Amino acid sequence: MVRQTHYWLLKTEPSEWSWEDQSSNNNLSKWDGVKNKQAQNNLKSMKIGDLCFFYHSGTRFRRIVGVVTVVREWYSDGEGSEGAVDVRAVGEMRRAVDLKEMKQEVGLKGFGLFRQPRLSVVPVPEEVWKRVCEMGGGYDGDGGGDGDGGDDDNE
Repeated sequence: MVRQTHYWLLKTEPSEWSWEDQSSNNNLSKWDGVKNKQAQNNLKSMKIGDLCFFYHSGTRFRRIVGVVTVVREWYSDGEGSEGAVDVRAVGEMRRAVDLKEMKQEVGLKGFGLFRQPRLSVVPVPEEVWKRVCEMGGGYDGDGGGDGDGGDDDNE
């Protein structure tokens, strides 16, 4: 049985870890430093192949800028850390999707990002994922901007 892909949103301060940092680090990063127990539980729920919006938080630009995929599930590095998952960049959003724009979108009402704005790891319902991808014109690596996040190898 094939496991269904789950969707997430990972928040980061651009001054701490930006999309540019992710891209310049061979597209791979250890997503760690998450202290909130609910956010940690979300990280622990991630499986290889799950897709995550890469969200720049902070005061200036709150927006989704890219998509990463989980390449290593929850682990502890043994250095007293709270644990981590590894993610690899899939692609940059064709157009960044701003928080204000998302809040105005009727189809996104009730999205966890709005209900728990301080949570750094947020589950994303599939219908929200698809709508945000549409709003951003898709992302590089999505098979042409159809917003489904699938791999279209028929090109």
